[in-house]
Amino acid sequence: QVQLVESGGGLVQAGGSLRLSCAVSGRTFSTYAMGWFRQAPGKEREFVAAIIWTGGSTNYPDSRKGRFTISRDNTKNMVYLQMNNLKPEDTAVYFCAASRGPTLLRLRASYDYWGQGTQVTVSS
Repeated sequence: QVQLVESGGGLVQAGGSLRLSCAVSGRTFSTYAMGWFRQAPGKEREFVAAIIWTGGSTNYPDSRKGRFTISRDNTKNMVYLQMNNLKPEDTAVYFCAASRGPTLLRLRASYDYWGQGTQVTVSS
């Protein structure tokens, strides 16, 4: 069983930065691919970023390349999402997720475990 707990959300002004953290319990953390998704009110949950277990390969949608950076520390069972130059449209609940496989990481269905989410609000 794997449990994920997100933290680091909050209220920030447009142009600001936040770093989200995801603490992962489970002995096999280093074998999972990890992802971040977000869900705004009234919208579907969407892919934000993913990283495979070695940390050497990351995946982002084109719209967020350059502003968001995913990273992981397998020694601490942690995954991070650094978000810079935040915009009001980035306002959403952000979820951390774990996947047993390395492929199709942009799809929600590829993930086996999810956290409860952390709220990010960007004011204009």
